Amino acid sequence: MNSLLIIDRIVQGLAVCETPGRDQVVLPAERLPHGAREGDCLRETPGGYRIDTAETDRRRSRNRDLFRSLLAED
Repeated sequence: MNSLLIIDRIVQGLAVCETPGRDQVVLPAERLPHGAREGDCLRETPGGYRIDTAETDRRRSRNRDLFRSLLAED
């Protein structure tokens, strides 16, 4: 348990998630924790899923830095 999922998109009541290995997992959106949104990292626990805010923040920061470095290249 405690596996990581990243929410890629939420469409028509389904959350399409990816594992770190790029496998897709589709969950009913009602299984997501309250306030979960695209880009959030989830950890599976015995009681369901929880948002891993530290991992989400780390990944968002890394992606933001990468985007800025791409814009800075000439």
